Amino acid sequence: MLPLFSVVSLSLLACVAGRRSPPLLMAPPHVGDDPLPPDQWYTQQLDHFDASETRTWQQRYQVNDSFYHPGGPVFLMIGGEGPASAVWLVSGTWIDYAQQYGALCFQLEHRFYGDSLPTEDMSVENLRYLSSEQALADLAAFTAAMTEQYALPEGTKWVSFGGSYPGSLSAWYRLKYPHMVHAAVSTSAPLLAKTNFFEYLEVVNYAIHAKSGDECYGNVELSFQAVEDLLQDAAGWATLTDKFKLCSSLDGTNSNDVSNLMQNLADLWSGVVQYNEDNFGFRGGSKLANITINTLCDIMNDADTGSPLDRLVAINDLMMDAYEETCLDFSYDSMIAAMRDTDFSSANNTGMRQWIYQTCTEFGWYQTTESADQPFGSRLPLPFSIQQCVDVYGAQFEQTFIDAAVAATNTDYGARQLPAKRVVLVNGSIDPWHAMGIIESSDPDRPAIFINGTAHCANMYPAREEDLPGLTAARQQIGELIGKWLQED
Repeated sequence: MLPLFSVVSLSLLACVAGRRSPPLLMAPPHVGDDPLPPDQWYTQQLDHFDASETRTWQQRYQVNDSFYHPGGPVFLMIGGEGPASAVWLVSGTWIDYAQQYGALCFQLEHRFYGDSLPTEDMSVENLRYLSSEQALADLAAFTAAMTEQYALPEGTKWVSFGGSYPGSLSAWYRLKYPHMVHAAVSTSAPLLAKTNFFEYLEVVNYAIHAKSGDECYGNVELSFQAVEDLLQDAAGWATLTDKFKLCSSLDGTNSNDVSNLMQNLADLWSGVVQYNEDNFGFRGGSKLANITINTLCDIMNDADTGSPLDRLVAINDLMMDAYEETCLDFSYDSMIAAMRDTDFSSANNTGMRQWIYQTCTEFGWYQTTESADQPFGSRLPLPFSIQQCVDVYGAQFEQTFIDAAVAATNTDYGARQLPAKRVVLVNGSIDPWHAMGIIESSDPDRPAIFINGTAHCANMYPAREEDLPGLTAARQQIGELIGKWLQED
C-alpha cells in the first residue's frame, strides 16, 4: 500500500516487503549548525470520547518561539503518519510566514506514529484508539493546554498547517473545531475517502504524458505487458526471478505474490511521480534526489538498453541501488508478517501497520489497476488490497466493513463539499493525491490553489530559484490569505 502499497502505495522508505510506506510529508533539510528545538511532551488523553477512560500518555511536540511577539498568532504544524521532525520548526514556507507575522510555532506528532505511543503495542484492540477523530481531539486539547501554558492573550488566532494526510487533518480541524483554530492551510489533502482509488494511477499516467510524452507512456505499457506475458508459464517465472533480482523464486500460481510483485514494479513509477523534482530534491545526499519522471523516461525510451522489458529491468536496478537493496522481496507472506508485528520497537515499525489500519477503518484509498487509463497492466485488483486488511487485522475487515467506514468518513467530514471557511486547499497537477482533493472553488473563504506541474506538498518546502512561476505565486497567495484572515474576527 502507499497512501501506502497496493493498499495505498508510495515509494518513500525501504520497508520489509518492498519500497512501501505511508504518503509522508518529507522533512526539508536542516541548514546550518544551530541546534533544533528539543522534543517536549504533553500529557494527552487516551480516549477523548469516553469519560470513563482515564488513561493518559505522552505526546511529542516541539516549539519555536523565536519569531513570536506578544499578540501575534500561533501556527500549528500537524504531524502525520510518521515521526515529527524538528527540522520543520526551522525550515519550510510556513516558517517564512511565521517570521512575517510574528507567530509562535508548534508541531504536534500524531498518535501512534514516531515516539507518540499511546499504548503498549499495536494490537488491533489498541489500534481502536487510532483514528482521525481522536487525532483532531488531540489537537484541540493541545491547543487549549498551550494557550494556558503560554498565557496567550484572549483572542489569539491559531492557524493550522499540514501536508498530505495532515493536510486533511488541517482542513478537518477547522471544520470540527472552528472555535479553536482560526484558519487552516491544507496542502495535498485527500478529502474524499474512497475504497477503490483507481484514479491514482490515472494521474501517474497523466504525469508521464505531461512530462515526457506519448513515447514513454507507450514503452511503459509495453514493458508491463511483457511482464504479464511472462507470468503465463514456469519459464517466464524463472525469467522474471532472474531479471528483477527477486529474493525468492516466483510462483506464478500464487496470485498474491504476483500482485505484490506488480505493485513493486508500479511503485517504481508512482513514488517518483508523487515526489517528482520539487520534493525528492530535499532528501539531501540521497541517491533518490535526482531521480525524476524524466530520468525514468530517458531509460524507457533508450532502445540501446534493449526491449521495453529490459528498460523496466534497468529502472528496477536503478531503484534497488538507490535503496541499497540486493534483492527485491515481493513475498506477500513476508509483507503480511511485517504488518502483523505489533511491537513499537520492532524494525518492522515503519508506520505501515498503523497507516494501513487507518485505510481499512476510515479512508480506503486503495490504488488499483481497475482503470483502462493507465499503463501498469491488470494485476492490482481491489480484492488484493482488501485481502491485506483481512490478513493483517482480522476477518471482520472485509469490503463491506471498509465501504461502510469510508461512507461514514465522508458523512463526518463532508468529502469534497467541506463546509468550512478560512481554509485554503493547495494541490499540484502531478501529485496523484489531487484526485481525492478539492482543486477548484468559487468560494473566496475556501479557495483552492491548483499548481500546474508540481507534485506532493511542493509549496511547503523552501523556495528555490528553479521553482515554477506557479509555485512561487501559490506560496505568495497563501501568505496573503493568512494575512487577510488574521485581520478577520
